[in-house]
This record gives sequence, C-alpha cells and structure tokens, in this order.
Amino acid sequence: MVFKGVATALITPFTDDKRIDLKSLEKLLDFQLNSGVNAIVALGTTGEPATMTLEEKSQVIETALKVIGGKIPLIIGAGSNDTASAVKLCRFAEGMGADAILTVTPYYNKCTQTGLIRHYEEIASATSLPVICYNVPSRTGVNMLPATFAEICKIKNIAAIKEASGNMEQICESLRLIEGNAELYSGDDAITIPVMAMGGMGVISVASNVCPKFVCDMTEAFFSGDIKRASAMQRALLPLAKALFCEVNPIPVKHAAAHLGLCHDNLRLPLTRISQANAKMLDTLLDSFLER
Repeated sequence: MVFKGVATALITPFTDDKRIDLKSLEKLLDFQLNSGVNAIVALGTTGEPATMTLEEKSQVIETALKVIGGKIPLIIGAGSNDTASAVKLCRFAEGMGADAILTVTPYYNKCTQTGLIRHYEEIASATSLPVICYNVPSRTGVNMLPATFAEICKIKNIAAIKEASGNMEQICESLRLIEGNAELYSGDDAITIPVMAMGGMGVISVASNVCPKFVCDMTEAFFSGDIKRASAMQRALLPLAKALFCEVNPIPVKHAAAHLGLCHDNLRLPLTRISQANAKMLDTLLDSFLER
C-alpha cells in the first residue's frame, strides 16, 4: 500500500512572470505536512504539468523531496497519451527519488481496453516503483473498466487505482474484482466516504490543498470506526468540494489557495483566472467552511 488516508493532489504555484514559485511551493508543502496528510501527489493534473518543462518538473520534485524529507510518500504524476513518453517520465521520476508513480490513462488517442492493458504493462516493466493508475474519463475520453483494471492489477508493481469516474457502481465493481490484488483511492472529494465504505483506502484530494486537516480528520474518523462523524463531515465538505470544480481544475483551488495567502493566483494558458462571480462565491463558501 502506497498510503492510507489522504494524499493531496498539490497545486504548483507560479510567480507573476509564470515561473515556478519555489518559496510558495515550500510553504504549501509545510502546510500539508503540518496538517497531517499521508502523502503528496506532485505534478498530477492539479499541478499543471502539461505546461511545464522537464527542468521545471525537476525543480518541483527536488523541492518536494527536500521539504518532505522522507516523512511521507512523494507520488509523482508521470502520464502521457504516448506510452513511450510515459515510460520515460516514469523512469525520470524514479531517478529523481519518487516513492511512487501516478499515471493517467492515455488521452486524446482513445485507445481500447486492450490498449490500456498494454500501456500499463509497458510502464510497470520500466520502473520498480509502485504504480497508481488514474482513471478520469471526463478528461481523457477513455474509461478504464473494472475488468480491465482487474487484469492490469495482476502486474506485480501495479499498486492501486485513483478512480475519478464518479460512477459508484463502477467503483464498487472494481473493488469487488480487485480485492487483495490492489487498492482503490477516491479521485473525487465529494464521494470519499462512500468509496471508503465500499473498501477504498482513502482519497487523492484536491480539497486538501486548502483544508487538509479537515479531510484528514474525516478519513481518520472513518478508519477509527466513527462512521457517523465521517459521514457528517463528508456532507459538510460537499458544497466546498463542488465549488472547487465550478470551473476547470485547478482554476478554483488555486484561487482558493491564493485567498488563504498560500500562493499567488497565477496559471498558465490555456488556463485563466476564475471569473469574478465564481471567485466571490468560492471565497464566501471557503471562509464559512473554515470558520466551522
């Protein structure tokens, strides 16, 4: 198991001239560590790696390794729609010192289920690290079916799947088929506790960028057997979780982090800053939530 509980899908802060803001990155990482998260995912979708060079990715990884200092696992996003490129990124992350890999299903190409199996076979054979598959069909146009992941997780170092399909029936079926062979993490803050109730081992969370202690306390309540409290916390989190996706991720969560003084609200095109109406709504909701 790579982690149990909460892994934050960390944003990547940029300066006003759109360089990597290493000082703010250290601040964000310290905030996460001090809040008790169980792992960090750097350079996942929320971290905007699609607009970053390999040198910039190196800066992010080096900074994360320095701040984390081995206290919790560092999981690096290393996906591509080109299998050969994904393999190179996985080897790069392993060489940098990552503890595990998060690699999304190929996008744009829209491969078959057989193509998914072959894709992950190539990746797993290229690294000794645990590999977490990432299913997010709303972004990729490809949905990894439960039977497909059940086949993929027979590969030795396939450790888990981040399931962001939003389809609870599919998630339940995946958990039924993979029992004992791999773990499943919620990829959606709005359904973390329902997924855990079916056997999920936690969440790779966007919301924990701005309320990490709450998300950690929620999963801990569940694991300690206080299902009533965990469920109440999930219901309380739902409006914020939805608001953090009022525009394309990570636009809202980066604004929310800037609102808390954690970084600047800078993104790289084609991502743009949140609309004024949504910013006002999100600020009000976040302030109210944190005052609970």
